[in-house]
Amino acid sequence: MDTMTLWHITGWEFAALAFAALLVGFSKTAVSGANTASLAVFAAVLPARASTGILLPILIAGDVLAVLTYRRHAHWPTLWRLFPAVAAGVVLGTVFLVWADDEIVRTSIGAILLLMAGVTVWRRRTAEWEAEPDSVATRAGRVKARSYGVLGGFTTMVANAGGPVMSMYLLSAGFRKLGFLGTSAFFFLIVNVSKVPFSAGLGLIDGNSLLLDAALVIFVVPGAVLGKWAVDRINQRLFEQLVIAATVVGGLQLLLR
Repeated sequence: MDTMTLWHITGWEFAALAFAALLVGFSKTAVSGANTASLAVFAAVLPARASTGILLPILIAGDVLAVLTYRRHAHWPTLWRLFPAVAAGVVLGTVFLVWADDEIVRTSIGAILLLMAGVTVWRRRTAEWEAEPDSVATRAGRVKARSYGVLGGFTTMVANAGGPVMSMYLLSAGFRKLGFLGTSAFFFLIVNVSKVPFSAGLGLIDGNSLLLDAALVIFVVPGAVLGKWAVDRINQRLFEQLVIAATVVGGLQLLLR
């Protein structure tokens, strides 16, 4: 098991992880997918494989706060269409993690982060051509849901990086702010909880990792509160530009490490 505990990290490393945990809370209640920067921080401070297991309970804590905040705005027909494809993607991601060593996982996370940055840029440029949410009931909509679902399941299992994939899908399906946040909140809570047995089975979650999680999870709460306050005030265009830049830097750092 290649995990780390509170006793293996420096004060500066803990501060970086705490900030990343705060950003998780903020992203869950304000800008879904913005926590791609958190993935880079966790993978840079911790062993790459271990970082995915340590980050997962923190993401779940953020998901719970998001569900409590936006639970009345979820669109369940969309969720039910996505889950079978996502499950297939999670299984593929688990198989990948069985044979991939730490170097391969770190490189994969870096590549996924760069891919997600490109996805986010594309999403922002095509957002004005969105369809109505009920368009997912068409044949083309079902094909799109399955494609995004498999990719989202794989990326969320390998690198906890399914946020930008699902963000692009929900926006392309025509969801506006509250429907988007409510649907994504339930989506990631259900998906992330379902990943726990897989991560534990792979040895990515154990007593040591949960101890570190217990010290970090408290920082998710102020991040979520800040996100709820900022969601109607934030200049989202500028914020996404900063997140994209941080994601690119983090991805390159992992690839060149």
